[in-house]
Amino acid sequence: MPPAAHAVTGATRLFAVVGDPVEQVQAPSLLNPLFDELGLDAVLVPVHARQADFPAVLDGLRRIENLDGILITIPHKAAACALADERSPAAAISGSANALRRGPSGRWQADNFDGAGFVRGLTAAGRPVAGTRVSLLGAGGAGSAIAAALLDAGSTRLSIYDPDREKRDGLLARLDEHWPDRAVGVATPLLHDVDLAVNATPLGLRPNDPLPFPPDGLAAGCVVADIIMKPPDTRLLRAAAALGLPTHPGIHMLAHQIGFYRSFFDLVPAAPA
Repeated sequence: MPPAAHAVTGATRLFAVVGDPVEQVQAPSLLNPLFDELGLDAVLVPVHARQADFPAVLDGLRRIENLDGILITIPHKAAACALADERSPAAAISGSANALRRGPSGRWQADNFDGAGFVRGLTAAGRPVAGTRVSLLGAGGAGSAIAAALLDAGSTRLSIYDPDREKRDGLLARLDEHWPDRAVGVATPLLHDVDLAVNATPLGLRPNDPLPFPPDGLAAGCVVADIIMKPPDTRLLRAAAALGLPTHPGIHMLAHQIGFYRSFFDLVPAAPA
């Protein structure tokens, strides 16, 4: 039997995850059970907001008095960072945010745990980042956070491809302030002489999406990672596995952010009644 649904009352605290699209988000299936486990009267719900409407939607959510936190997914992470009142170092360096909370003063604070979750997921899977040469596709919200986290964790060379050169170059400038000369922009995806290739683009969300890059250009043993979480076995991962390449699915990035969310949103067990 499925677990009993959480009883929502007038006292229930609200959290939202905002994206476009939003059907693919996995955060409710991970955080709502956590709320129950901790005995918290809280619920996380998906909110579908078109890109043009996002500033107004975010402003409305921030005005809801019983809403304690907001998770942000594609394509709103850069906008969420820009609209926040305060930014953590991870959010400022990446220029993107995937979590917002109401601070004690009522100001909304932004952070980004995509990169930390991605690196922690790789490490837990037996693939430490230190010393790796990485090809990263996508300089958007998640890609920017992953870039910063990879360099912070010791990647020795990071090549970044994005068709939006202005976005890519802006990210490179921010990274260079902290890790000089370790990240470079490329006009086409760099597929040779790398240990890890990461798809941080939306390609793979839809069945007819083209491959973000041809995995047959990678050397044997190169790990292919995809941050797409639904479907869990993307076309890219299937193509890489068929070539005998090790693969790393997107769910690890989210699953290894739960600890960060617990701390960020101060999710502690409820006091005994």
